[in-house]
Amino acid sequence: MDWSSSTTVGLVFILTFLIILKIGSFLNSNRRKNLPPGPRALPIIGNLHLFDLKRPYKTYLQLSEEYGPVYSVQMGQRKIVVLSGYETVKEALVNQADAFAERPKIPIFEDLTKGYGLVFAHGENWKVMRRFTLTTLRDFGMGKRAIEDRIVEEYGYLLDTIGSQEGKPFDASKIINSAVANIIVSILLGKRFDYKDSRFIRLLQLTNESMRLAGKPLVTMYNIFPYLGFLLRANKTLLKNKDEFRAYVKVTFIEHLKTLDKNDLRSFIDAFLVKQQEEKSTSNGYFHNDNLLSLVSNLFTAGLETISSTLNWSLLLMLKYPEIQRKVQEEIEQVIGSNPPRIEHRTQMPYTDAVIHEVQRFASILPLDLPHETTTDVILKDYFIPKGTYIIPLLISVLQDKSQWEKPEMFYPEHFLDSKGKFVKKDAFMPFSAGRRICAGETLAKMELFLFFTSLLQRFTFHPPPGVSASDLDLNPAISFNIIPKPYKICAVARS
Repeated sequence: MDWSSSTTVGLVFILTFLIILKIGSFLNSNRRKNLPPGPRALPIIGNLHLFDLKRPYKTYLQLSEEYGPVYSVQMGQRKIVVLSGYETVKEALVNQADAFAERPKIPIFEDLTKGYGLVFAHGENWKVMRRFTLTTLRDFGMGKRAIEDRIVEEYGYLLDTIGSQEGKPFDASKIINSAVANIIVSILLGKRFDYKDSRFIRLLQLTNESMRLAGKPLVTMYNIFPYLGFLLRANKTLLKNKDEFRAYVKVTFIEHLKTLDKNDLRSFIDAFLVKQQEEKSTSNGYFHNDNLLSLVSNLFTAGLETISSTLNWSLLLMLKYPEIQRKVQEEIEQVIGSNPPRIEHRTQMPYTDAVIHEVQRFASILPLDLPHETTTDVILKDYFIPKGTYIIPLLISVLQDKSQWEKPEMFYPEHFLDSKGKFVKKDAFMPFSAGRRICAGETLAKMELFLFFTSLLQRFTFHPPPGVSASDLDLNPAISFNIIPKPYKICAVARS
Protein backbone atom coordinates (compact mmCIF):
# COMPACT_ATOMS: atom_id res chain seq x y z
CA MET A 1 0.00 0.00 0.00
CA ASP A 2 1.46 3.39 -0.90
CA TRP A 3 1.82 6.25 1.58
CA SER A 4 -1.10 8.33 0.25
CA SER A 5 -3.64 5.47 0.38
CA SER A 6 -2.61 4.49 3.92
CA THR A 7 -3.00 8.15 4.95
CA THR A 8 -6.49 8.17 3.42
CA VAL A 9 -7.42 4.99 5.29
CA GLY A 10 -6.06 6.53 8.48
CA LEU A 11 -8.06 9.73 7.97
CA VAL A 12 -11.25 7.78 7.27
CA PHE A 13 -10.62 5.73 10.45
CA ILE A 14 -10.03 8.88 12.54
CA LEU A 15 -13.13 10.60 11.07
CA THR A 16 -15.28 7.53 11.70
CA PHE A 17 -13.97 7.34 15.26
CA LEU A 18 -14.72 11.05 15.82
CA ILE A 19 -18.25 10.69 14.39
CA ILE A 20 -18.92 7.73 16.70
CA LEU A 21 -17.62 9.77 19.64
CA LYS A 22 -19.78 12.75 18.60
CA ILE A 23 -22.93 10.62 18.26
CA GLY A 24 -22.17 8.95 21.58
CA SER A 25 -21.62 12.24 23.39
CA PHE A 26 -24.75 13.70 21.73
CA LEU A 27 -26.85 10.73 22.87
CA ASN A 28 -25.29 10.87 26.33
CA SER A 29 -25.85 14.60 26.64
CA ASN A 30 -29.46 14.13 25.55
CA ARG A 31 -29.86 11.36 28.12
CA ARG A 32 -28.09 13.48 30.69
CA LYS A 33 -30.27 16.47 29.87
CA ASN A 34 -33.41 14.36 30.21
CA LEU A 35 -35.49 15.69 27.31
CA PRO A 36 -39.30 15.26 27.48
CA PRO A 37 -40.55 11.85 26.25
CA GLY A 38 -42.85 11.41 23.25
CA PRO A 39 -43.91 9.13 20.41
CA ARG A 40 -41.32 7.89 17.90
CA ALA A 41 -41.16 10.24 14.88
CA LEU A 42 -41.19 9.15 11.23
CA PRO A 43 -38.77 10.68 8.70
CA ILE A 44 -39.93 14.01 7.15
CA ILE A 45 -43.47 14.02 8.63
CA GLY A 46 -42.51 13.44 12.29
CA ASN A 47 -45.65 12.54 14.29
CA LEU A 48 -48.08 14.12 11.84
CA HIS A 49 -49.68 10.73 11.10
CA LEU A 50 -50.97 10.53 14.70
CA PHE A 51 -52.96 13.77 14.54
CA ASP A 52 -56.59 14.66 13.97
CA LEU A 53 -55.73 17.84 12.05
CA LYS A 54 -59.30 19.17 12.31
CA ARG A 55 -59.25 18.95 16.10
CA PRO A 56 -55.57 18.62 17.08
CA TYR A 57 -56.30 19.37 20.75
CA LYS A 58 -57.98 15.93 21.02
CA THR A 59 -54.76 14.20 19.91
CA TYR A 60 -52.69 16.32 22.31
CA LEU A 61 -55.00 15.34 25.20
CA GLN A 62 -54.72 11.64 24.32
CA LEU A 63 -50.91 11.84 24.08
CA SER A 64 -50.70 13.57 27.49
CA GLU A 65 -52.46 10.56 29.04
CA GLU A 66 -49.78 8.31 27.58
CA TYR A 67 -46.64 10.47 28.03
CA GLY A 68 -47.48 12.66 31.03
CA PRO A 69 -47.72 16.42 31.71
CA VAL A 70 -44.54 17.38 29.77
CA TYR A 71 -43.94 15.58 26.48
CA SER A 72 -42.68 16.28 22.98
CA VAL A 73 -43.95 15.67 19.47
CA GLN A 74 -42.24 16.19 16.14
CA MET A 75 -44.22 18.14 13.49
CA GLY A 76 -42.20 17.95 10.28
CA GLN A 77 -38.75 19.22 11.27
CA ARG A 78 -40.00 21.10 14.34
CA LYS A 79 -39.84 19.70 17.86
CA ILE A 80 -42.81 20.82 19.99
CA VAL A 81 -43.04 20.47 23.77
CA VAL A 82 -46.59 20.17 25.13
CA LEU A 83 -47.54 21.19 28.67
CA SER A 84 -50.63 19.52 30.09
CA GLY A 85 -52.62 20.03 33.31
CA TYR A 86 -52.98 22.97 35.69
CA GLU A 87 -49.83 22.41 37.80
CA THR A 88 -47.52 22.15 34.78
CA VAL A 89 -48.99 25.07 32.81
CA LYS A 90 -48.94 27.29 35.91
CA GLU A 91 -45.33 26.28 36.71
CA ALA A 92 -44.28 27.32 33.18
CA LEU A 93 -46.39 30.40 32.37
CA VAL A 94 -46.63 31.92 35.87
CA ASN A 95 -43.72 30.67 38.02
CA GLN A 96 -41.20 30.73 35.13
CA ALA A 97 -42.99 33.47 33.17
CA ASP A 98 -39.90 35.11 31.59
CA ALA A 99 -38.49 31.79 30.34
CA PHE A 100 -41.74 31.02 28.45
CA ALA A 101 -42.57 34.56 27.25
CA GLU A 102 -41.55 34.45 23.57
CA ARG A 103 -43.67 33.53 20.52
CA PRO A 104 -42.28 31.12 17.92
CA LYS A 105 -42.18 32.17 14.27
CA ILE A 106 -45.13 30.41 12.62
CA PRO A 107 -45.15 30.72 8.81
CA ILE A 108 -48.77 31.83 8.31
CA PHE A 109 -48.63 34.40 11.13
CA GLU A 110 -45.24 35.69 10.00
CA ASP A 111 -46.80 36.16 6.52
CA LEU A 112 -49.74 38.02 8.06
CA THR A 113 -47.95 40.20 10.64
CA LYS A 114 -44.17 40.09 9.84
CA GLY A 115 -43.73 39.88 13.64
CA TYR A 116 -45.35 43.30 14.19
CA GLY A 117 -48.33 44.20 16.38
CA LEU A 118 -48.93 42.39 19.66
CA VAL A 119 -50.20 38.81 19.45
CA PHE A 120 -47.42 37.29 17.30
CA ALA A 121 -44.76 39.95 17.98
CA HIS A 122 -41.29 39.12 19.25
CA GLY A 123 -38.68 40.51 21.63
CA GLU A 124 -38.47 44.22 22.35
CA ASN A 125 -41.12 45.09 19.75
CA TRP A 126 -43.65 42.96 21.65
CA LYS A 127 -42.71 44.58 25.00
CA VAL A 128 -43.11 48.12 23.63
CA MET A 129 -46.43 47.33 21.89
CA ARG A 130 -47.82 45.55 24.96
CA ARG A 131 -46.94 48.45 27.28
CA PHE A 132 -48.52 50.94 24.88
CA THR A 133 -51.65 48.77 24.40
CA LEU A 134 -52.30 48.23 28.12
CA THR A 135 -51.78 51.93 28.95
CA THR A 136 -53.95 53.11 26.06
CA LEU A 137 -56.77 50.63 26.75
CA ARG A 138 -56.82 51.84 30.35
CA ASP A 139 -56.83 55.48 29.19
CA PHE A 140 -59.84 54.71 27.00
CA GLY A 141 -61.77 53.32 29.92
CA MET A 142 -61.06 49.57 30.02
CA GLY A 143 -62.52 48.41 33.33
CA LYS A 144 -64.01 51.86 34.04
CA ARG A 145 -67.40 53.52 33.88
CA ALA A 146 -66.75 55.11 30.45
CA ILE A 147 -66.49 51.77 28.66
CA GLU A 148 -69.31 50.30 30.74
CA ASP A 149 -71.60 53.07 29.46
CA ARG A 150 -70.66 52.14 25.87
CA ILE A 151 -71.50 48.48 26.50
CA VAL A 152 -74.84 49.45 28.10
CA GLU A 153 -75.64 51.62 25.06
CA GLU A 154 -74.64 48.79 22.72
CA TYR A 155 -76.71 46.11 24.42
CA GLY A 156 -79.70 48.41 23.88
CA TYR A 157 -79.14 48.16 20.09
CA LEU A 158 -78.53 44.41 20.36
CA LEU A 159 -81.76 43.77 22.29
CA ASP A 160 -83.82 45.89 19.89
CA THR A 161 -82.39 44.01 16.89
CA ILE A 162 -83.13 40.62 18.46
CA GLY A 163 -86.61 41.84 19.49
CA SER A 164 -87.36 42.69 15.84
CA GLN A 165 -87.19 38.95 15.05
CA GLU A 166 -90.53 38.65 16.95
CA GLY A 167 -89.78 35.22 18.39
CA LYS A 168 -89.18 33.58 14.99
CA PRO A 169 -86.15 31.27 14.51
CA PHE A 170 -82.96 33.12 13.49
CA ASP A 171 -79.17 32.79 13.65
CA ALA A 172 -78.05 35.14 16.44
CA SER A 173 -74.31 34.86 15.76
CA LYS A 174 -74.03 37.72 13.23
CA ILE A 175 -75.99 40.15 15.44
CA ILE A 176 -73.91 39.21 18.48
CA ASN A 177 -70.72 39.62 16.40
CA SER A 178 -71.82 43.13 15.42
CA ALA A 179 -72.59 44.21 18.99
CA VAL A 180 -69.29 42.85 20.36
CA ALA A 181 -67.27 44.29 17.45
CA ASN A 182 -68.72 47.75 18.11
CA ILE A 183 -67.14 47.84 21.58
CA ILE A 184 -63.59 47.26 20.32
CA VAL A 185 -64.28 49.49 17.25
CA SER A 186 -65.38 52.33 19.54
CA ILE A 187 -61.98 52.11 21.29
CA LEU A 188 -59.89 51.64 18.12
CA LEU A 189 -61.67 54.10 15.81
CA GLY A 190 -63.68 56.24 18.22
CA LYS A 191 -67.09 55.43 16.67
CA ARG A 192 -69.71 52.70 16.37
CA PHE A 193 -71.27 51.26 13.21
CA ASP A 194 -74.88 50.52 12.37
CA TYR A 195 -75.32 46.73 12.11
CA LYS A 196 -76.37 47.12 8.47
CA ASP A 197 -73.38 49.28 7.46
CA SER A 198 -71.84 47.49 4.45
CA ARG A 199 -68.20 48.29 5.39
CA PHE A 200 -68.78 47.03 8.92
CA ILE A 201 -70.38 43.81 7.64
CA ARG A 202 -67.39 43.30 5.34
CA LEU A 203 -64.84 43.80 8.18
CA LEU A 204 -66.71 41.18 10.23
CA GLN A 205 -66.82 38.78 7.27
CA LEU A 206 -63.08 39.14 6.67
CA THR A 207 -62.26 38.49 10.34
CA ASN A 208 -64.64 35.53 10.71
CA GLU A 209 -63.48 33.92 7.47
CA SER A 210 -59.82 34.34 8.40
CA MET A 211 -60.36 32.67 11.80
CA ARG A 212 -62.08 29.70 10.12
CA LEU A 213 -59.33 29.39 7.50
CA ALA A 214 -56.51 29.64 10.07
CA GLY A 215 -57.89 26.45 11.68
CA LYS A 216 -58.04 24.44 8.43
CA PRO A 217 -55.82 21.34 8.16
CA LEU A 218 -54.23 22.75 4.98
CA VAL A 219 -53.00 25.83 6.84
CA THR A 220 -51.60 23.56 9.57
CA MET A 221 -49.77 21.67 6.81
CA TYR A 222 -48.36 24.95 5.46
CA ASN A 223 -47.08 25.86 8.95
CA ILE A 224 -45.29 22.50 9.14
CA PHE A 225 -44.06 22.47 5.50
CA PRO A 226 -43.92 26.15 4.43
CA TYR A 227 -42.42 25.27 1.04
CA LEU A 228 -45.89 23.86 0.14
CA GLY A 229 -47.34 27.37 0.38
CA PHE A 230 -47.76 27.73 -3.38
CA LEU A 231 -50.26 24.83 -3.31
CA LEU A 232 -52.56 26.27 -0.65
CA ARG A 233 -55.65 28.26 -1.59
CA ALA A 234 -56.61 28.94 2.05
CA ASN A 235 -53.25 30.62 2.56
CA LYS A 236 -53.82 33.00 -0.40
CA THR A 237 -57.32 33.92 0.84
CA LEU A 238 -55.93 34.74 4.29
CA LEU A 239 -53.35 37.11 2.79
CA LYS A 240 -55.97 38.72 0.53
CA ASN A 241 -58.27 39.24 3.54
CA LYS A 242 -55.42 40.80 5.49
CA ASP A 243 -54.71 43.27 2.66
CA GLU A 244 -58.39 44.27 2.37
CA PHE A 245 -58.76 44.75 6.15
CA ARG A 246 -55.57 46.83 6.33
CA ALA A 247 -56.57 48.99 3.36
CA TYR A 248 -59.68 50.05 5.32
CA VAL A 249 -57.69 50.75 8.50
CA LYS A 250 -55.16 52.78 6.50
CA VAL A 251 -57.89 55.02 5.07
CA THR A 252 -59.22 55.50 8.62
CA PHE A 253 -55.91 56.55 10.14
CA ILE A 254 -55.17 58.90 7.22
CA GLU A 255 -58.53 60.58 8.00
CA HIS A 256 -57.60 60.72 11.70
CA LEU A 257 -54.24 62.36 10.88
CA LYS A 258 -56.00 65.30 9.19
CA THR A 259 -57.77 66.29 12.42
CA LEU A 260 -55.33 64.93 15.00
CA ASP A 261 -55.19 66.90 18.26
CA LYS A 262 -52.85 65.48 20.89
CA ASN A 263 -54.86 67.25 23.61
CA ASP A 264 -58.09 65.57 22.50
CA LEU A 265 -57.48 61.90 21.68
CA ARG A 266 -60.61 60.26 20.22
CA SER A 267 -59.35 56.72 19.82
CA PHE A 268 -56.57 54.15 20.11
CA ILE A 269 -55.43 55.08 16.58
CA ASP A 270 -55.12 58.74 17.63
CA ALA A 271 -52.96 57.74 20.63
CA PHE A 272 -50.67 55.72 18.33
CA LEU A 273 -50.38 58.53 15.76
CA VAL A 274 -49.36 61.00 18.49
CA LYS A 275 -46.67 58.53 19.65
CA GLN A 276 -45.56 58.20 16.03
CA GLN A 277 -45.10 61.99 15.72
CA GLU A 278 -43.23 62.18 19.05
CA GLU A 279 -40.90 59.39 17.91
CA LYS A 280 -40.03 60.94 14.51
CA SER A 281 -36.72 62.25 15.87
CA THR A 282 -35.49 58.81 17.01
CA SER A 283 -33.97 56.24 14.66
CA ASN A 284 -34.97 52.96 16.35
CA GLY A 285 -38.70 53.68 16.23
CA TYR A 286 -41.46 51.18 17.04
CA PHE A 287 -44.44 53.41 16.27
CA HIS A 288 -44.48 52.87 12.52
CA ASN A 289 -47.44 52.05 10.25
CA ASP A 290 -46.70 48.30 10.09
CA ASN A 291 -47.02 48.06 13.86
CA LEU A 292 -50.21 50.16 13.82
CA LEU A 293 -51.86 48.02 11.13
CA SER A 294 -50.94 44.76 12.88
CA LEU A 295 -51.98 46.11 16.28
CA VAL A 296 -55.43 47.26 15.10
CA SER A 297 -55.95 43.95 13.30
CA ASN A 298 -54.85 41.96 16.41
CA LEU A 299 -57.09 43.89 18.78
CA PHE A 300 -60.08 43.83 16.45
CA THR A 301 -59.81 40.05 15.98
CA ALA A 302 -59.12 39.28 19.64
CA GLY A 303 -61.79 41.71 20.87
CA LEU A 304 -64.35 40.20 18.53
CA GLU A 305 -63.71 36.47 18.32
CA THR A 306 -63.27 35.32 21.91
CA ILE A 307 -66.20 37.30 23.33
CA SER A 308 -68.69 36.67 20.51
CA SER A 309 -67.77 32.94 20.45
CA THR A 310 -68.31 32.72 24.22
CA LEU A 311 -71.70 34.49 23.96
CA ASN A 312 -72.73 32.18 21.10
CA TRP A 313 -71.82 29.20 23.28
CA SER A 314 -73.73 30.71 26.22
CA LEU A 315 -76.99 30.94 24.24
CA LEU A 316 -76.60 27.42 22.84
CA LEU A 317 -76.03 26.11 26.38
CA MET A 318 -79.12 27.99 27.64
CA LEU A 319 -81.15 26.17 24.93
CA LYS A 320 -79.58 22.88 26.01
CA TYR A 321 -80.16 23.47 29.74
CA PRO A 322 -83.40 25.48 30.16
CA GLU A 323 -83.41 24.89 33.94
CA ILE A 324 -80.07 26.78 34.21
CA GLN A 325 -81.53 29.59 32.06
CA ARG A 326 -84.50 29.81 34.48
CA LYS A 327 -82.23 30.02 37.54
CA VAL A 328 -80.24 32.88 35.94
CA GLN A 329 -83.49 34.72 35.17
CA GLU A 330 -84.71 34.27 38.75
CA GLU A 331 -81.49 35.83 40.05
CA ILE A 332 -81.82 38.71 37.54
CA GLU A 333 -85.37 39.36 38.81
CA GLN A 334 -84.27 39.33 42.46
CA VAL A 335 -81.21 41.56 42.06
CA ILE A 336 -81.83 43.84 39.04
CA GLY A 337 -85.56 43.65 38.33
CA SER A 338 -86.27 45.76 35.24
CA ASN A 339 -83.27 48.12 35.73
CA PRO A 340 -80.46 48.10 33.15
CA PRO A 341 -77.76 45.60 34.18
CA ARG A 342 -74.56 47.29 35.39
CA ILE A 343 -71.20 45.83 36.39
CA GLU A 344 -71.87 46.61 40.08
CA HIS A 345 -74.61 43.93 40.03
CA ARG A 346 -72.10 41.14 39.35
CA THR A 347 -71.00 40.68 42.98
CA GLN A 348 -74.68 40.27 43.98
CA MET A 349 -75.29 37.63 41.29
CA PRO A 350 -73.09 34.62 42.12
CA TYR A 351 -75.12 32.12 40.08
CA THR A 352 -75.08 34.22 36.88
CA ASP A 353 -71.35 34.86 37.36
CA ALA A 354 -70.77 31.11 37.85
CA VAL A 355 -72.72 30.30 34.66
CA ILE A 356 -70.63 32.77 32.60
CA HIS A 357 -67.38 31.35 34.01
CA GLU A 358 -68.56 27.80 33.34
CA VAL A 359 -69.40 28.68 29.71
CA GLN A 360 -65.80 29.84 29.29
CA ARG A 361 -64.39 26.74 30.99
CA PHE A 362 -66.65 24.28 29.15
CA ALA A 363 -66.25 25.89 25.70
CA SER A 364 -62.46 26.32 26.03
CA ILE A 365 -62.36 28.74 23.08
CA LEU A 366 -58.55 28.53 22.62
CA PRO A 367 -57.78 24.90 23.49
CA LEU A 368 -54.06 25.07 22.59
CA ASP A 369 -53.59 28.64 23.84
CA LEU A 370 -51.37 30.55 21.39
CA PRO A 371 -47.94 28.91 21.13
CA HIS A 372 -45.05 30.09 23.30
CA GLU A 373 -41.29 29.76 22.88
CA THR A 374 -38.58 29.45 25.50
CA THR A 375 -36.24 32.44 25.83
CA THR A 376 -33.56 30.38 27.61
CA ASP A 377 -32.69 26.77 28.51
CA VAL A 378 -35.15 25.73 31.19
CA ILE A 379 -35.88 22.79 33.53
CA LEU A 380 -39.56 21.94 33.96
CA LYS A 381 -40.76 18.96 36.00
CA ASP A 382 -37.16 17.61 35.85
CA TYR A 383 -37.14 17.75 32.03
CA PHE A 384 -34.64 19.83 30.09
CA ILE A 385 -36.18 22.17 27.48
CA PRO A 386 -33.64 24.02 25.27
CA LYS A 387 -33.85 27.74 24.43
CA GLY A 388 -35.97 28.41 21.31
CA THR A 389 -38.32 25.42 21.82
CA TYR A 390 -41.88 25.71 20.48
CA ILE A 391 -44.24 25.28 23.47
CA ILE A 392 -47.94 24.42 23.47
CA PRO A 393 -49.60 25.16 26.83
CA LEU A 394 -52.63 22.87 26.48
CA LEU A 395 -55.25 25.21 28.00
CA ILE A 396 -58.08 22.72 27.47
CA SER A 397 -56.20 20.29 29.75
CA VAL A 398 -56.19 22.98 32.48
CA LEU A 399 -59.90 23.75 32.02
CA GLN A 400 -60.68 20.00 32.12
CA ASP A 401 -58.11 18.96 34.75
CA LYS A 402 -59.72 16.17 36.83
CA SER A 403 -57.75 17.25 39.90
CA GLN A 404 -59.26 20.77 39.71
CA TRP A 405 -62.83 20.28 38.51
CA GLU A 406 -65.49 18.00 39.95
CA LYS A 407 -67.20 17.21 36.63
CA PRO A 408 -64.75 18.38 33.92
CA GLU A 409 -66.66 16.88 30.98
CA MET A 410 -70.02 18.38 31.99
CA PHE A 411 -71.53 21.87 31.89
CA TYR A 412 -71.76 22.40 35.65
CA PRO A 413 -71.97 26.00 37.02
CA GLU A 414 -71.53 24.63 40.56
CA HIS A 415 -67.80 24.41 39.76
CA PHE A 416 -67.73 28.11 40.73
CA LEU A 417 -70.06 28.00 43.76
CA ASP A 418 -69.47 26.93 47.35
CA SER A 419 -71.98 24.98 49.48
CA LYS A 420 -73.73 28.26 50.41
CA GLY A 421 -74.11 29.38 46.79
CA LYS A 422 -71.36 32.03 47.00
CA PHE A 423 -69.10 32.57 43.97
CA VAL A 424 -65.66 30.91 44.24
CA LYS A 425 -62.59 31.93 42.24
CA LYS A 426 -60.62 29.02 40.81
CA ASP A 427 -56.89 29.23 40.08
CA ALA A 428 -57.28 26.69 37.26
CA PHE A 429 -59.67 29.05 35.43
CA MET A 430 -57.31 30.19 32.64
CA PRO A 431 -59.37 30.89 29.50
CA PHE A 432 -57.31 34.08 28.88
CA SER A 433 -54.01 32.18 29.29
CA ALA A 434 -51.58 33.27 32.04
CA GLY A 435 -48.21 34.91 32.61
CA ARG A 436 -46.53 37.47 30.36
CA ARG A 437 -48.71 36.72 27.33
CA ILE A 438 -52.06 36.80 29.13
CA CYS A 439 -54.83 38.44 27.06
CA ALA A 440 -54.42 42.25 27.18
CA GLY A 441 -58.21 42.75 27.05
CA GLU A 442 -59.18 40.37 29.88
CA THR A 443 -60.84 43.09 32.01
CA LEU A 444 -62.84 44.36 29.03
CA ALA A 445 -63.88 40.81 28.05
CA LYS A 446 -65.20 40.01 31.55
CA MET A 447 -67.23 43.22 31.60
CA GLU A 448 -68.71 42.56 28.14
CA LEU A 449 -69.60 38.94 28.91
CA PHE A 450 -71.46 39.85 32.09
CA LEU A 451 -73.35 42.84 30.65
CA PHE A 452 -74.30 41.27 27.30
CA PHE A 453 -75.30 37.89 28.78
CA THR A 454 -77.33 39.38 31.66
CA SER A 455 -79.13 41.90 29.44
CA LEU A 456 -80.06 39.13 26.94
CA LEU A 457 -81.53 36.88 29.64
CA GLN A 458 -83.28 39.80 31.32
CA ARG A 459 -85.16 40.70 28.13
CA PHE A 460 -85.70 37.27 26.48
CA THR A 461 -86.22 33.59 27.13
CA PHE A 462 -84.40 31.52 24.52
CA HIS A 463 -85.88 28.34 23.00
CA PRO A 464 -84.83 25.95 20.23
CA PRO A 465 -86.84 26.34 16.98
CA PRO A 466 -90.20 24.45 16.77
CA GLY A 467 -89.64 20.72 16.29
CA VAL A 468 -86.13 20.81 17.84
CA SER A 469 -85.71 19.52 21.39
CA ALA A 470 -82.87 20.34 23.79
CA SER A 471 -81.55 16.79 23.37
CA ASP A 472 -81.24 17.34 19.57
CA LEU A 473 -78.77 20.21 20.02
CA ASP A 474 -75.20 19.39 18.98
CA LEU A 475 -72.44 20.66 21.29
CA ASN A 476 -69.64 19.42 19.02
CA PRO A 477 -67.71 22.46 17.75
CA ALA A 478 -67.22 23.62 14.17
CA ILE A 479 -63.73 23.54 12.60
CA SER A 480 -61.93 26.82 13.19
CA PHE A 481 -58.75 28.28 14.70
CA ASN A 482 -60.76 28.68 17.91
CA ILE A 483 -63.58 26.46 19.26
CA ILE A 484 -66.92 27.82 18.04
CA PRO A 485 -70.38 26.24 17.97
CA LYS A 486 -71.77 24.85 14.74
CA PRO A 487 -74.39 27.23 13.26
CA TYR A 488 -77.71 26.97 15.08
CA LYS A 489 -81.07 28.77 15.08
CA ILE A 490 -82.71 30.24 18.14
CA CYS A 491 -86.09 31.73 19.14
CA ALA A 492 -85.96 34.76 21.44
CA VAL A 493 -89.30 35.27 23.22
CA ALA A 494 -89.68 38.62 24.96
CA ARG A 495 -90.25 38.35 28.72
CA SER A 496 -93.09 40.33 30.17
